[in-house]
Amino acid sequence: MRRQEHDEQVALFKWAGHLASLYPELGLLFAIPNGGKRDKLIAVQMQREGVKPGVPDVCLPVPRKGWHGLFIELKFGANKPTDYQLEWLEQLAEQGK
Repeated sequence: MRRQEHDEQVALFKWAGHLASLYPELGLLFAIPNGGKRDKLIAVQMQREGVKPGVPDVCLPVPRKGWHGLFIELKFGANKPTDYQLEWLEQLAEQGK
């Protein structure tokens, strides 16, 4: 069986679910549905609702030690971030500086 980014994200949420009793804030971890294949109609609807290309895959909106929260862009194997993803990550890293 070939592992994929999807499998890694599923494993992340399974891990967070197991540790949520010790760290309840992990219950706030959520996925951002930006990726995946969609037909044009659904893609247009999601874009109108505010979905934007490049937004990281996962968010933990819990502030810690001066940080506003955690965004995670998952990559697996030889996958590389897109220009949109790099731009988002840069802009997010600049917040609060």
